[in-house]
Amino acid sequence: MKRVAFTGGLIFNSNSETFVSANILCEDGYIKDITRDPVPYNYEVISVEGKYVIPGMVDVHTHGIAGFDFNYAKDTDIPSMCYTYAKEGTTSVMATLASDSVTHLMNSIFAINQNRLNTKVGNANIIGIHMEGRYLNPEMKGAHAPQYLALPDQKELNMLALSMMPPPIHFSMAPELEGASEFLAQAKELNATVGIAHTNATYEEAMTAVKNGARSFTHTFNAMTKVHHRNPGAAICALNCDDAYAEIICDGDHTHPAMVKLAYRSKPKDKLVLVTDSMCATGCPDGAYKIAGTDVYVKKGRAVDINGTLAGSTLTMFMALKNLMKFCNISLNEAIKYATTNPARMIKADFVGKIAKCYRADFITISDISNPEIDNVYVGGCQVR
Repeated sequence: MKRVAFTGGLIFNSNSETFVSANILCEDGYIKDITRDPVPYNYEVISVEGKYVIPGMVDVHTHGIAGFDFNYAKDTDIPSMCYTYAKEGTTSVMATLASDSVTHLMNSIFAINQNRLNTKVGNANIIGIHMEGRYLNPEMKGAHAPQYLALPDQKELNMLALSMMPPPIHFSMAPELEGASEFLAQAKELNATVGIAHTNATYEEAMTAVKNGARSFTHTFNAMTKVHHRNPGAAICALNCDDAYAEIICDGDHTHPAMVKLAYRSKPKDKLVLVTDSMCATGCPDGAYKIAGTDVYVKKGRAVDINGTLAGSTLTMFMALKNLMKFCNISLNEAIKYATTNPARMIKADFVGKIAKCYRADFITISDISNPEIDNVYVGGCQVR
């Protein structure tokens, strides 16, 4: 049994949104206690004195990083992805798959699951799988390959979901498509969560989908019905619906800072979720790449397909966190939940996103909370950087 104590730090309390002086006692990668008592003799001691300690970030919508795409990555590639995620402060990942053939999706799920079961020490954990497609409206497909789009299908959902087990598993879909209500009911039976995405849904259709079990809105504002005062559509439903989570790509490009601020002001504080929608060029130089086989061109960090349509981002969660602080003029204390507890709760992962008893020992140390930069990252109590 590996016992490690992190001592002398200021630990972020997610309930009070304050930093408290305490020691973190960890056993076999999980937090056993947070205490001011002396550290037991049989613990290895790591001093984080003078540092602010925040939870590791949780990205529930990311297609790739470090030159690799979850749709095409081999099981031997994924550890490199997970190391890069961890290095950038993202310690928990929902591996996100774009629209593809069912056969290819099944192969991708198999490769991902090999790494869910055999996480390398110090790497980010793939806690589940997010299927963003195939059940999207072709009129709002974004960069998804049109030949792979399909109507919601209960039999296909059952096959894919069972291969993606154990939870958390998450699907994105357009609720106005034929078969959507039956799809939502089947997903609920399988304990899968569902987000509204790539949709031309009216306000009323989106609200009905939430009432029928949709839990979230995927990259709010992007690939959704345009906002209009006589036809508010899915995006305004995302802001008005207090029962559903709303993802936001906080890069100032996918979502203008003013719209980020609008979402921040509109949503209950526990229902707004930062995501990256990152693609394989994240952490890489500008150039030509692919997302789920579709050609993508990256210039000055901006990823577009041949038609100029945004095709994922090169954002990291830590940069999204800093952008939220800037766009909404809020402190780190106020911003942390949007990158940690909120995304974890969205996909029902009650073991990550907080520094608390029985949670994974995943956290980041920072020296200056007014201008935060990552000092060190720990995953399961093991140092990454």
